Amino acid sequence: MRLTTLLGVLSLCSFSSAYTKLSDDSLKSIPEPGKDFDIKTGSLLAPILTVRIPGTPGAEAVRQHFLHFFRTQLPDWRIELQNSTQPTALGGDPVTFVNVIASRDPPWSRPGHVGRLALVAHYDSKLTPTGFIGATDSAAPCAMMLHAARALDAAMTRKWAAMEAAGQTNSLESEKGIQLILLDGEEAFVSWSEDDSVYGARALAADWDQMMNPAMSTYHSRLNEISLFVLLDLLGSKNPRMPSYFKTTHWAYKNMAAIETRLRTLKLFKSSPNHASKTQKLKADGPVRQSKEPIWLQEADKQDTAYWMGGMIEDDHLPFMKRGVEVFHLIPSPFPDVWHTAQDDGEHLDMDTTEDWAKLTTAFVAEWMDLEGYMTAGKPALDRRNDEQGETREKSEL
Repeated sequence: MRLTTLLGVLSLCSFSSAYTKLSDDSLKSIPEPGKDFDIKTGSLLAPILTVRIPGTPGAEAVRQHFLHFFRTQLPDWRIELQNSTQPTALGGDPVTFVNVIASRDPPWSRPGHVGRLALVAHYDSKLTPTGFIGATDSAAPCAMMLHAARALDAAMTRKWAAMEAAGQTNSLESEKGIQLILLDGEEAFVSWSEDDSVYGARALAADWDQMMNPAMSTYHSRLNEISLFVLLDLLGSKNPRMPSYFKTTHWAYKNMAAIETRLRTLKLFKSSPNHASKTQKLKADGPVRQSKEPIWLQEADKQDTAYWMGGMIEDDHLPFMKRGVEVFHLIPSPFPDVWHTAQDDGEHLDMDTTEDWAKLTTAFVAEWMDLEGYMTAGKPALDRRNDEQGETREKSEL
């Protein structure tokens, strides 16, 4: 990605889906990545912390890591590979770019009728400097997405089973899925330009824009099935400042900001100075005073007349946004100090921050997918709601 002074093309329409807040208990039930984010041995993150230039064995190894993860841990997800062979600014032989797409839809869904929340990050690494890893850019965001998918898979299964049992499968709300898009070729080979950047994103957006769905479908093309394009980039450094970039998706920003505030209030953010891991060290010296929280998403109250930075950053969202897809861009401004340097490696990740991003992303997806009541095993939420309604009727009759 790069900063630019050009303003992007914004959609005039705003889309928001049904969105149910998680209870405190549900937020507390979200698992932490823990050892899976260990930079040396973690099953999710460590395999991505390697040089992965497009068209090289390193990139292929990371793709195989993704495929193995879904095939062994999330077998109900549909996996697609989208290939494109393109010339690069280096000249010489064209390079094959491979995007990995993993989707999960309700079991009763029909082609062309499912709107999906898309979590997106690029998995390639930059050609220079030599040996560049790109931990924040974007190995860690990829791992965060994998964690969110795994953390919520069982909850989606429980919800959809309850909906089928209750006969609630014939509404627009019932046709809601999720997909992870792991893009190849975001980085420039020589110098960022319209032609030397976002290779995989350009190919995928153009391809899906031409993939027409059957007549009478809710969404006329594969591209239109993306309800919200959530792009994660440059995440994993301490104390990020996260602007709200686009007016049309500020509602999504506000939802995530509210979740961040609640996670901090519940002391579930490990990077918080008020987390137990930080305060326990101070208790021996006497009462611990509450420290000021370093809020990441500080612009929840941003007004329509404020300055919106959406056109200032060029990234994988551009080919999609130019075709009308709504974008929620999760990228800090300013960029991390390690951006595009050899120091952007596993050792320079702030692991508490990295784990907190995984938890925050998971909670955002859970609310989007309306998973309240399904986050833990037990009596289906639909049954509990019916019980509560029955109790209310009984009390009113007494």
